[in-house]
Amino acid sequence: MTQAYEAADFVDRGQLNSVQLNVVTLVDMEKAAATQSLDGCLYMMDNSVGGVGQGTDHLETVCKQGQVINWIIRPIDMHRRPDGTWPPMPKINNLVFLDIEKGDEEDVAERRIMTELKVYGAPDRMRDKYTAVYYYWAGAVMSEARPGLYRYRFVLELEKEHGTDKLYLNSVNHPALRVLPV
Repeated sequence: MTQAYEAADFVDRGQLNSVQLNVVTLVDMEKAAATQSLDGCLYMMDNSVGGVGQGTDHLETVCKQGQVINWIIRPIDMHRRPDGTWPPMPKINNLVFLDIEKGDEEDVAERRIMTELKVYGAPDRMRDKYTAVYYYWAGAVMSEARPGLYRYRFVLELEKEHGTDKLYLNSVNHPALRVLPV
């Protein structure tokens, strides 16, 4: 069942004018590395008003045209180890918006939905094995993006426990942005 949303549907409409939204994703790195898949390994939450699917890998974030969204990603196990090092970290390599109008959710959308904000805020700190940091991907919803549902796929880069090899995985289920008209 699809439900149409309008900004007036929300009691706390003022929150829709917030400058930024945050989508936090926790990754079960051990399971993802063992299965070579992200299926059942992603847990997403956001601070949008009216979003659904909190705690799942198919989160639907409610946003508006022109709004900045920060995707923050962290491993579930974020505790410093006895030797002072940190566990391997996930990194969002890309967000790929999908063309659901064609009926094939694996096709890449032909229209741009977001403008990526490459350097946003203070420059990222250099990461070393003794400093805990997290990776993020930030973007602004295009002001001319049509209101509607936009599914996307994560392309994640996972650090391996030892060595310099990286594991690249795509999300199996597709979270979405529900863009409301301004």
